[in-house]
Amino acid sequence: MKKFLFLLLITVLVTLVACNQEDETNSEDSDELKMLEVDFEVPENANVRETIDVKAIVTYGDEKVTNADEVEFEYWEEGNEGDSTHVEANNNEDGTYTTEIAFDQEGVFEMYAHVTAESLHTMPKKSITVDEIQDGEE
Repeated sequence: MKKFLFLLLITVLVTLVACNQEDETNSEDSDELKMLEVDFEVPENANVRETIDVKAIVTYGDEKVTNADEVEFEYWEEGNEGDSTHVEANNNEDGTYTTEIAFDQEGVFEMYAHVTAESLHTMPKKSITVDEIQDGEE
């Protein structure tokens, strides 16, 4: 009788542990399916001293992130990443983060959108070509 109760107790414990592990695995799988995504919008071209709009649309899974921990834009002239400029984005509280930037010289500029949200960090990169204003373009 003691052996029977002991075996029954072991069987119940093993079943409970197995069910618990399966539940944890399922919840981890659903968390892993969500990714932090950033749709980073930058014009391909601009003129010197022209103000451009820079926009990051941040989502986590299918949901817009309205409360990111950090959204910051970093830009530098191509080949000179050590001399970059950082600009904090404005949170529009609808999943979009924006700022305005004007370049004071011509060249090709690289730009990161640094985004931290949901304990994740991503930094998509874009390029923009900045040209002098041609005569008659203003």
